[in-house]
Amino acid sequence: MSTVKEQYAALQHTAASFGQEHIFRFWDSLSSQQRSNFLQQIQNIDFSALQGLFDQYIGGGRAAVDGKLEPVKPIPIARDAAGRKERARMRRAGEEMLRQGKVGALLVAGGQGSRLGFDGPKGKFPITPVKNKTLFQLHAEKLLALNTRYDTRIPWYIMTSQSNDAETRAYFEQHAYFGLPAEDVFFFQQGMMPALDASGKLILDEPGHIFTNPDGHGGIFAALARTGAVDDMQQRGLEQLFYFQVDNVLVSLCDPVFIGYHLDRKAQMSAKVCPKRDAFEKVGVVGRINGKLGVIEYSDLSDELKQARAEDGSLLYNAGSIAIHVLDVAFVASLAGRKLELPWHVAHKKIPYIDAEGKRIEPDAPNGYKFEKFIFDALAWTENSAILEVERSEEFSPVKNADGEDSPATARRDMSQMYARWFRACGYEVPERENLQIEVSPAFALDADEFAAKISGEFDFSRPVYL
Repeated sequence: MSTVKEQYAALQHTAASFGQEHIFRFWDSLSSQQRSNFLQQIQNIDFSALQGLFDQYIGGGRAAVDGKLEPVKPIPIARDAAGRKERARMRRAGEEMLRQGKVGALLVAGGQGSRLGFDGPKGKFPITPVKNKTLFQLHAEKLLALNTRYDTRIPWYIMTSQSNDAETRAYFEQHAYFGLPAEDVFFFQQGMMPALDASGKLILDEPGHIFTNPDGHGGIFAALARTGAVDDMQQRGLEQLFYFQVDNVLVSLCDPVFIGYHLDRKAQMSAKVCPKRDAFEKVGVVGRINGKLGVIEYSDLSDELKQARAEDGSLLYNAGSIAIHVLDVAFVASLAGRKLELPWHVAHKKIPYIDAEGKRIEPDAPNGYKFEKFIFDALAWTENSAILEVERSEEFSPVKNADGEDSPATARRDMSQMYARWFRACGYEVPERENLQIEVSPAFALDADEFAAKISGEFDFSRPVYL
């Protein structure tokens, strides 16, 4: 085994050969433990790959879109008898998969709640309109209700990050996994990626530490393989994974209709979409890039393309991606096994750093480039896919901003309004106002049909209503 001195010499030589010798400028001031930790971090850095990323994405610039863009025609929302009949058939197929225990849930929950002014994992953010349940609890209760409805056990794979893994695990333990079997909740960490400054240099955020950021939800394939999650899925006999993100309060978890369409299309990876609010809503759209399925980022569409219209007058690029997918376990295992290299996406961001004197600086303008991979880029590797259109008001309300659109206030509003529609469909007179406080626990009903079968009694909607 090499000594610390030998490791230092070898890594310093490697770093210097790529023009990164500055990372050792504070070496003499580090303790022995700090040196050991620092060398371990550096050993995991692929300097050659980073140089390639700089040359491709920063130094040489990058065209917004390279190739031909085409819209896709999603499976439409069922609005007639034939469509409803087809959806009923898809639901039966998806429900059978759930009953057979062949479906797992895959949650991306690596983010912190800092943008919401919340200190801790975003999944711990309290969100429901009456009981103030957290995002994690809301999703857990949906899974528990699905287990009861289909007499099954749906394993839950939760991707955390380096910054919130320990706190997330402790939170679930503290709450006894919200009634789920502990052995059915599998935590795994996503990878981390160094950032670069405008000249391609690594950024120190401490004297003995290089700044890194999570490698994006596209890093999930490598993480699933690295942590043994894929092996666990295969041992359980899972065939499908329902992928979602922690901040969507309206997600129809393990939606059997979606699973049914995925199976019917013999798809490897499928996606849910909803029409954009307007031409300039900042969401990616599912489309084709050089003939391959994928998500066209908002920033990659010109204003002309954003506003382009189809023959029926609707937006041409209108299949807004809502980050909900079904994936074949065999497809996931295949991509992870051959170390699929999804493309990197680059973001110019403010990154805290240590200056030459060792002082920590919080920049007031973007000073570095973060690299991330996105899971939707795996759509390009599919032979078949089901792109399913859904109602935004029923399935998509993310919590991303402290206020304004996609905030806790709009999420609580959207939940209350959805439950109000359930009441109205059953003949109740619910006031048409924005400040309703209505909450239906997943333990009572997962959807409008189950709600209609159970609801009875009278309710005072001038006060908070909880079922």
